[in-house]
Amino acid sequence: MATILGVLLFLVVLGLHTLIAAVMTRFLRLRLDTTWGTAIYVAFLIPIALLISTLVVSGPLGIGIDLETTSAVLTVMILLPGVLGVAIDVLYVEHPDEYELPEPTD
Repeated sequence: MATILGVLLFLVVLGLHTLIAAVMTRFLRLRLDTTWGTAIYVAFLIPIALLISTLVVSGPLGIGIDLETTSAVLTVMILLPGVLGVAIDVLYVEHPDEYELPEPTD
C-alpha cells in the first residue's frame, strides 16, 4: 500500500521529470536549427535521460510508489512527463527567435 509520503515523493519525481524534459527541449530549441534534429532529440535523448533518472530514483534511492508493471513505469515515469515537458516548452514558452536582444557593443 502506498503511503502519503511515497505518493508525495512520486509526484515530486514526476514534476522533476517534467522539468528535465522542458529544459532539455528548450536547450534543443536554442541550439539546433533543423526539424529532424528536433524529432530525433525528443524521441530518443529525452526518454533516455528520463529512464536513467527513473532507474536512479526508484532503484538505489527507493523513492516513489510501486507501479508493478514495466508498461506502467514507462508510461507514467517517462512518456507522460516527456510529452508534458515538450508541450510546455513548445506551446507556452516563446520561441527563441522572438526575444529581442540588445546590440553588442564592440
